Amino acid sequence: MIRLQRLSDQPILRPRPDNPWEAAAVFNCAAIAANGLVHLIYRATDITSNGDQGEFINNLGYAVSADGLHFNRLQQPILKNDVEQELRGPEDPRIVEIDGIFYMMYTGYGGRFPGDYRICLASSQNLIDWRRHGVVLHEQNKDASLFPERIAGRYVMFHRRDAGIWLAYSDDLHMWHGHRSIMQPIAGSRWENEKIGIAGPPIKTDEGWLLIYHGVSGRKRYCLGAALLDLHDPSQVLARQAEPILEPELEWEINGYVPNVVFSCGQAIVDGQLYVYYGGADTAIGVAALDRHDITFA
Repeated sequence: MIRLQRLSDQPILRPRPDNPWEAAAVFNCAAIAANGLVHLIYRATDITSNGDQGEFINNLGYAVSADGLHFNRLQQPILKNDVEQELRGPEDPRIVEIDGIFYMMYTGYGGRFPGDYRICLASSQNLIDWRRHGVVLHEQNKDASLFPERIAGRYVMFHRRDAGIWLAYSDDLHMWHGHRSIMQPIAGSRWENEKIGIAGPPIKTDEGWLLIYHGVSGRKRYCLGAALLDLHDPSQVLARQAEPILEPELEWEINGYVPNVVFSCGQAIVDGQLYVYYGGADTAIGVAALDRHDITFA
């Protein structure tokens, strides 16, 4: 059975009360290994991320590490709430590299009316300077990521409609078609009976695409699970583990602005291990790991 092991019982990234845009919370970070370093792009809020102090503002910050555990971060955000669809800020980024270009899908939170959140796309050559490409799907939607390579010549995207995980395809990153539901919540499950969505981008293995995803139970408790998708047709789910691979257990995962949450948007390979970065209780960031040889659904 796949099970993530925490590399620290403490957060590896915390809010900085002396820096206004990330004073209250840092969480839900994209992660990618590039040029011998691990790069995180994390969501940060100025006031409590649950809204009990008012209308928080999201920004995206950047942190970098040589070992995947100890990070230095920029003083200023790399993406701000400075376009109309992101008046409340960008949220929950997920990053892949395709043909030498970094692509980031994220949620643009407008906050102008109920359901005012859209999947947005940006690209970069260096993970710090980003060019926005705007809204990807003109519908209420989130939990989106590109696959890290084209499949049969097409770009492939995860997204979420209703309570489940969907796929869509594109030739140009502009027009998306072939929308298809591939996974739905499981009635009766103790941890994923209400809704599901992807964690980070899928990871290519010899057996298939490893997809880490989040599941929500009726108690609003967020856990992480794992599934295996076909390499050539990722709409085909080959296996899906019944038990979660990470659950909220530590004090800072259980007691935070949004209690009982472990929520991931990204991972990186570090020394042959898969480091999965996750937000705990929408307040701080932790990391858990899995040896690539232990990825098995047998």
